[in-house]
Amino acid sequence: QVQLVESGGGLVQAGGSLRLSCAASGRTFSNYVIGWFRQAPGKGREFLVASSWSGGRPYYSDSVKGRFTGSRDNAKNTAYLQMNSLKPEDTAVYYCAAIEDGDPKYWGQGTQVTVSS
Repeated sequence: QVQLVESGGGLVQAGGSLRLSCAASGRTFSNYVIGWFRQAPGKGREFLVASSWSGGRPYYSDSVKGRFTGSRDNAKNTAYLQMNSLKPEDTAVYYCAAIEDGDPKYWGQGTQVTVSS
C-alpha cells in the first residue's frame, strides 16, 4: 500500500506558476513510476507526465510539454509538478498516482488548481 498526498494547489492568475508536491508513504516509493493527472469539471481524467524511479527523462503529454516539469526526490519520497505559463484551461483537480505495470495503482486525494484570466 502507498499513501499519496498532494499539496500546493491554489488560485493563480494566467501566466503564473505553481509547484505541486506529492508526498508518499507506505511501500517503497522508488519502486513506482509516479504520474500526474488532472480532471477538469465535466471532463475525464487526463494524463500529464510520468517520472520513472530512476530519475530519467519524464514522459509528457503534448498538452503540457514545455510548460510543466515533473520531477521526484526518492530520498524525500516526494514528487513534484512545476507548472509555468498557466492558462485558464489548466483549471482542474490535479492528482498524483503510483503506477505499477503501466496502470495507476494508488491515487492521492487531489489538489485544486484554479487559473483566473
